[in-house]
Amino acid sequence: MIDFHTGPTSNGQRVAVMLEECGLAYRTRRYDLHKGEHRTAEFLAIAPSGRIPVIVDDDGPGGAPVTLTQSAAILVYLAEKTGRYLPAERLARLRAWEWLMFAMTDVVPTSASIFYETALLPAKSEANQGWHEKRLVDFLRAADARLERSEWLAGELSIADFALYPVTVVRQAVIDRAGGLPGLARWQRALAGRPGVARGMATAD
Repeated sequence: MIDFHTGPTSNGQRVAVMLEECGLAYRTRRYDLHKGEHRTAEFLAIAPSGRIPVIVDDDGPGGAPVTLTQSAAILVYLAEKTGRYLPAERLARLRAWEWLMFAMTDVVPTSASIFYETALLPAKSEANQGWHEKRLVDFLRAADARLERSEWLAGELSIADFALYPVTVVRQAVIDRAGGLPGLARWQRALAGRPGVARGMATAD
């Protein structure tokens, strides 16, 4: 059994989607981040960084329990555990890694910057927010170009798709204002129509 510690963020959603898509049994422990529940001694004993998501798998490598943080690392772990959503063919596997890194190192930090500008920073700046939104759209246009040629980012459904999708959902308003992303829109509809994706997004909402 996997214990899944999460909160209402896209980081938590991508792990929930993967758990559902892999058909793994798990228990969910939700944390109210606004109340600081992720800063309690109990949670910090599991995740010293105080960040969600976290999984604790009773049946880790060699049958020993394992605790893992960082949503991308968890996606890779679950893919290797189940043999799903990380392509076996070498080039497709490289593409999955490439687009996973794109999602986590380019798109996610840019989306986070929008959140900081609109919710956390003491001095808000519409100019800075607009700059980050344009940067996000530029990245998503690269994904759109790929998805105009390929059904999925890596050629087949993979952890790369699950990594990127929750960010596009939370930034839908930015995407709608930008317009002209038909490949991305088609891909979003395809993922939204998958029962596992829908359950995962609701679990960590």
